[in-house]
Amino acid sequence: MDSLVQRSRLALWLDLIRWNRPAGWLLLLWPTLSALWIAANGFPGWHLLVVFVAGTILMRSAGCAANDVADREFDRHVKRTAARPVTSGAISPREALTLGAVLALAAFALVLTTNAAAIAWSVAALAVTLFYPFSKRFFAMPQAVLGVAFSFGIPMAFAAVRGGDARSFAAVLDAVPALAWALLLGNLFWVLAYDTEYAMVDRDDDLRIGIKTSAITLGRFDVLAVMTFYAAFIAIWAAIGTGIGSGWPYFAGLGAAALIAAWHFTLIRGRTREGCFCAFRLNHWLGFAVFAGVALDFALR
Repeated sequence: MDSLVQRSRLALWLDLIRWNRPAGWLLLLWPTLSALWIAANGFPGWHLLVVFVAGTILMRSAGCAANDVADREFDRHVKRTAARPVTSGAISPREALTLGAVLALAAFALVLTTNAAAIAWSVAALAVTLFYPFSKRFFAMPQAVLGVAFSFGIPMAFAAVRGGDARSFAAVLDAVPALAWALLLGNLFWVLAYDTEYAMVDRDDDLRIGIKTSAITLGRFDVLAVMTFYAAFIAIWAAIGTGIGSGWPYFAGLGAAALIAAWHFTLIRGRTREGCFCAFRLNHWLGFAVFAGVALDFALR
């Protein structure tokens, strides 16, 4: 009986951190790895690769736990989220926060194996991650806050690669060049695109309970805005690629991403829950296309 209870508890924990839905952490992983390759001018080494892959999974899982606790009163009124472990009462808020803290500490332990600059930027990343769930209460576009949170692996990647000699606050800042912030800006537009698609799924529920989302703020211009966000992401990363002398694989990856974005237009233009959720759920392939282009570009140099 005890083993059955333990397995049930484990199943609830895995459900809490969305273990069976890897699309979430893949959305964070691909731009982070792209930045890691660009910062290192190619393969960054197995140590940093393991740190950022495992760290991304752990922090996304911790973020899910914190988000579900913060949103538990809202989630019970949304069809898609009413059965989540915290919302349904299967897991207490304290238990969820404890699990989230353990996962976040495990991610921080990985960062401790890098350098002072990466450690410092990880603290900023955690602060943005914890702030995001509460931004829905008063920001008309909380997806912009999520965009920063989901893009913070980019400056951390540069810090981990280039910040080895950082011993002062100025050196920590210098470890993240303008190139990293340009990549983050471009990636922010991608997050705005796919998370607006996500928000379009729950728009009716969110309107009823009074939560703020980009889908509500944009109104009838939502589809146009999503496609504009995709275009801005691809244009900014294309400009960056030109600036750093990238070759044809880099731009081929962006071309594939543009085709995927065009396909998503056909999924979201009818504004159906199914179409918008499908577009969101499959967005990680767009990020993979970009990363594949980046990695191949450096491999062929």
